[in-house]
Amino acid sequence: MAFLPFYVPGHKSLEIVIVGGGYAGIAALTTLQRYMPDAKITIVDPRTHHLKITHLQETFRYPLSDLLVPFPQLEQRFGCRHVCAELSLEEATLQQWQNDKCITFVDHALPFDYLLIASGAPARDVIRNTDCILSLNDFMVTAGSELLSQHLVAESGRKDPISIIGGGATGIQFLFEIAYFLQRHKIENKLRLIESGDRVLKQFPEGFAHYTQSRMTDLEIDFYPDTYFRGQQDNVILLEEKNSGKRYELPSSLSISFSGKKIEKQFTANAFGQVIVNHEPLTHVFVAGDCSIYQSFGSNAMTAQSAVRKGKLAARNILRHSGLLKILEPYIHHDIGYVVSLGSTDAVGWLALENNIVTGIAAYVIKEIVEAQYDLLLTGIDTYLI
Repeated sequence: MAFLPFYVPGHKSLEIVIVGGGYAGIAALTTLQRYMPDAKITIVDPRTHHLKITHLQETFRYPLSDLLVPFPQLEQRFGCRHVCAELSLEEATLQQWQNDKCITFVDHALPFDYLLIASGAPARDVIRNTDCILSLNDFMVTAGSELLSQHLVAESGRKDPISIIGGGATGIQFLFEIAYFLQRHKIENKLRLIESGDRVLKQFPEGFAHYTQSRMTDLEIDFYPDTYFRGQQDNVILLEEKNSGKRYELPSSLSISFSGKKIEKQFTANAFGQVIVNHEPLTHVFVAGDCSIYQSFGSNAMTAQSAVRKGKLAARNILRHSGLLKILEPYIHHDIGYVVSLGSTDAVGWLALENNIVTGIAAYVIKEIVEAQYDLLLTGIDTYLI
């Protein structure tokens, strides 16, 4: 068993339930297994697998199965248990679970010593009145290469442009993967990007946009800034100019919308990850990942980096709280970089300082190293410093 500072174990092995098998949940699982190998850990998740969602754009090059880690595989690797179920999460429910130290299902009960909520935030879907609209959720069940090929075949050779909606990190990464997919397969459909802001990647320094938009120009991708997407009807996309309100139509064979995450429920936590209900922490209920807002100096960004760090911290604090000292660690993590891939050999990002912008193959190598670190974590090898 690895050494954890300020953790003096008690006399019993813990029963811990993790609700959510995404980045935060898996980071917590591996951390708990590292410091308390005999803990009885149950993951509650409605899916049959863990999905490495930050790699989804790569399914234009690789099979979707490469990004799926079946829960039975994780059960065998980490000695945990998976319960396939979806739970309704409300503050009153968490309070009741803390009081009972038990989650009740229709046909059975799941007792626990500690509960970690790591349910994440799902991708926002779009209103569909035609088969010519896709969203990130579609790529979670079918590889991008297959989805696009099926659609182009159904179009019987039409060459209308493909429209990408949303110039955030996800939209940009898909945009470039699709551009290179069309090139490799000598498909003549052009690409356009629709963005409601005045530039792409507006959550990052302007250098991100300058580099990315220059690469878009190189690939002859049309860019429509300050433009709202109002729908797709058959082979026409409906758009609205942000400043003038003018509406117009353009030919479009397909619209793919990347409109961000849907915040269904977020829980406030103290600096140690314990859920706060009625201004008081639930000492045995922790939260991590996109569904959490920590009252601390650490990053609450909805990124995989922050999700992993919160998951690891919550797991360490669960163990410390169960021990004899009960000295908990505050959440102070800040992302030390962020990289957006622009295809298989190009990227743009920042490292150490937000204005320290890295581009090209150097940025891509950084991204590969960071993602390899998480891949190692999935195998049980923890290379994170904290």
